[in-house]
Amino acid sequence: MTHRKQAAIAVFGEALVDDFGDRQVLGGAPFNVARHLAALGQEALMLTRIGQDENGARMRAEFARFGLSTAGLQVDEALPTGVVSVERCTDGKGGDHRFTILPHQAYDAIEAEPAIAALAAAAPGTLYFGTLAQREPQSRLALTGLLAAQTACHYLDLNVRAGHVTERCVFASLHAADIVKVNEEELLDLFGWYTHTRLRTDDMGSAEVRRACAILLRVFKLTGLIVTLGPRGAVYFGADDAYHVTPLPARPPQLADTVGAGDAFSAVFLLGRACGWSLDLTLARANEFAGAVCGIVGAVPADTAFYRPFIERWFHA
Repeated sequence: MTHRKQAAIAVFGEALVDDFGDRQVLGGAPFNVARHLAALGQEALMLTRIGQDENGARMRAEFARFGLSTAGLQVDEALPTGVVSVERCTDGKGGDHRFTILPHQAYDAIEAEPAIAALAAAAPGTLYFGTLAQREPQSRLALTGLLAAQTACHYLDLNVRAGHVTERCVFASLHAADIVKVNEEELLDLFGWYTHTRLRTDDMGSAEVRRACAILLRVFKLTGLIVTLGPRGAVYFGADDAYHVTPLPARPPQLADTVGAGDAFSAVFLLGRACGWSLDLTLARANEFAGAVCGIVGAVPADTAFYRPFIERWFHA
């Protein structure tokens, strides 16, 4: 792909297998982001750890399929490649699935020294990280080292999962971030914890919501706060009082399921920053791509031809 960018984007966190019972799908929010970036022509360094097992071999094959560098890929001889048990939504409306996240997986044991070395060699412009891979001390310590070593933009994709992510972890992550992406439910959590307000978010442009978001931006010294709203698009709150809203599509996308929509949004938002797109254009394209991913089953398309129309319109038009 001739439009591959010079500055890499580093992605830290879990690469795992979503087990649906009758089928297994490679996933993990960070890995989804890295695969989207690579498929869209952006150099991405995936920093993760897998097991020396069958699922690990499948993961290596996926790195090869998307042309992802294995410089940040670690292999654990004892712990298994991460697995999440997924219970399908049966409401017939393409709603959220239920996830059971297994403990003590390889991505919980990412080692700091090789991860920092890989990061230094790539010299990325952005480091993406989430919260799930911080649930156990070793990976959390590795991330702390990466954040200290990385002076470029820190992008936090907040993921509050009951029983795996503590408020303490969220607090520390927010302090380490420059830009934060949350969904509507997570924003309400942040309001409750840090602004002590209970607000309706059906009108994201209301004075009360903007005031509460301004508090979050100020307290955690953020440059930007992105809130994804599903079919209502997304909004961006800036430290300079900026407020941007994505335009809604003329025709709502077909819905297969919502798995990976937020990961798709993050990938294109980071791509837009790397490409120097305007904020409004970046948000619009991120929202469009997230909607398209909702039209397929799973977080990442089985056929990389899915990306071709976006590449043609965004880079070759």
